[in-house]
Amino acid sequence: MARFLAIDLGDKRTGLAVADSVLRLPMPLEVVQATTHDLVRDAVLRAIESHDPTDLVVGMPFNMDGSEGPRAKIVRAFVELLQQRTKLPIHLQDERCSSLDAEEFLQRSGRTHGQKKAIRDALAACVILQAFLDSRA
Repeated sequence: MARFLAIDLGDKRTGLAVADSVLRLPMPLEVVQATTHDLVRDAVLRAIESHDPTDLVVGMPFNMDGSEGPRAKIVRAFVELLQQRTKLPIHLQDERCSSLDAEEFLQRSGRTHGQKKAIRDALAACVILQAFLDSRA
């Protein structure tokens, strides 16, 4: 059974989510409050140790026309940093609109602004992971 850890890399907050290939239901894991790639990498490595995924899925911020912009270069640099510390396969998944989808879900949830902010990025990681799982169905 494959187990996936998804990463929605952000400037200030990075969302993490997990799912397996049987249930195919992503669950938010945590939001990492870190502004350097080294700190985020260390948090991801701890999540790898705790949740034992077989694969990593990293959200790739393509532009709406499918091209890669400055954020995509940042994500690619982060992926290279991860590859130096883990041998797990790393898949890039189009993350266009994942934050918007997470925000739309949160708007319907009735949560307070603070509650929404606390889980928004982890939910975006769930959206990314669900898209990845759906693409493999």
